[in-house]
Amino acid sequence: MLTVLGSPRRTCDGLTRRETLKVGALSALGAFGLPQLLEGDEVRRRQRPGRAKSVILLYLLGGAATQDMIDLKPNAPRDIAGEFRPISTNVPGIQICEHLPRTSRWLHKMALVRSLNHRAGCHNTLPSYTGSEILTPDNTITRDTFPPSMGSVCEYLRVNSTDHRTRAARESELPDYVYMPCYLGWGQAIRRAGPYGGSIGKRYDPLFTEVSPYKAPDDPRGGPGNPATVLGEPRLPESILAPGLTIDRLNQRRTLTQQLEDHLRRADAQPTVDNFNRTQRRAFNLLTSSEIRSAFEIDKEDPRLRDRYGRTLFGNCSLIARRLVERGVRFVNVTWDLFWDRVPINYDAWDTHTKNCEILRNVNLPEFDQTYTALLTDLHDRGLLDETLVVVMSEMGRTPRINGNAGRDHWTYCYGMWFAGGGIRGGTVVGESDAQAAYVKDRPISPADVVATIYECLGIDPDMMIEERSGRPIPISHGGRPIREIL
Repeated sequence: MLTVLGSPRRTCDGLTRRETLKVGALSALGAFGLPQLLEGDEVRRRQRPGRAKSVILLYLLGGAATQDMIDLKPNAPRDIAGEFRPISTNVPGIQICEHLPRTSRWLHKMALVRSLNHRAGCHNTLPSYTGSEILTPDNTITRDTFPPSMGSVCEYLRVNSTDHRTRAARESELPDYVYMPCYLGWGQAIRRAGPYGGSIGKRYDPLFTEVSPYKAPDDPRGGPGNPATVLGEPRLPESILAPGLTIDRLNQRRTLTQQLEDHLRRADAQPTVDNFNRTQRRAFNLLTSSEIRSAFEIDKEDPRLRDRYGRTLFGNCSLIARRLVERGVRFVNVTWDLFWDRVPINYDAWDTHTKNCEILRNVNLPEFDQTYTALLTDLHDRGLLDETLVVVMSEMGRTPRINGNAGRDHWTYCYGMWFAGGGIRGGTVVGESDAQAAYVKDRPISPADVVATIYECLGIDPDMMIEERSGRPIPISHGGRPIREIL
């Protein structure tokens, strides 16, 4: 067995902290070079400490009906209000859905947003990951020209930091961005836009895990309007050395790779080489890292803790997310994905065009309530909640009126999301929807504002610019402003 010693947890003294980076600024005498820009921004970063060290993003793919979760309208007509009743929480004056009883006891650590909206089209996942409201011609296809995701920006800042204390972190066996349980859209055999490096390069894409989802043999459910509970565990790609491939042979392959890189440099192919270097280094670290592999060994956790999370795919991913941030990973995404083309288990996920209330009542809300509160409790008990920002959101919401199939259709004009943990003032609500949860009544919030808030919590200047592969400076939060009321 190969053992590789892991690095210590990253601490608030800046030992392996990611720094902000601004490019494209001009001096009175002309353009600064990149080293000068980086050095200047290191100073600004130390003057802008962030409360959160890590982010866990719980992404409810399909468009969660947040008017049935955190913004109920009990006085609206039945075909708008739905069948759920609001219950009180541990914060006076704030109510949420009756089917989120455990979550109701955590409102003192949560901040609700009830006025999120965008005009970038239905099922467009780009705004929520990047802040950009680009109207994509096809929301099932990602492009290298799209803006980078928040996690990719975190990777970019680590790689390009000029602080000598982070140089070792650049070569760390741990990535700064992990995406579970599979790439976005895998269950539908498509690749949705959003969680990528995009215009700053594939080298900043996340480490995507892989999964083989399944359902319990005795579960008769499955199909449209009748989702089964999705089981399974995410796994690292190529995380086990192939038979007969020793570390000595792997190192020999790495040496040959370095020789090839030298040849490519002489051919003046530096951008390609840089990507090649980082890809090869990540693959090598993944194959040899005991630290990252150990984060996925949830069978070593107390069985009672696993039961608290729920032994579902979403529960297992959320438990691993805690283990990753505990080891210092900066940005971890857990998606409740749709599985309908590859595996006929959960056709709907949160895209509830049919039997909206029935699906939420019987499957989605109980499973989410269990896992979400187990994650908050686990982080709190380990002293990590105040330095871990937990974000829950979807790419859109659902229509105010229930359709003829007892479902709710696509809606981007008003919906909700929420934060908890590091950097957040708990027990707060920002924004207000109208009487039918159809349109924003007060304090509109954009996806760019949500992205800017996440950056602010991490100590990253939301106004900063970073360089595309072409050298052109681009904004990281696309004009978004931090939601100061909840910070």
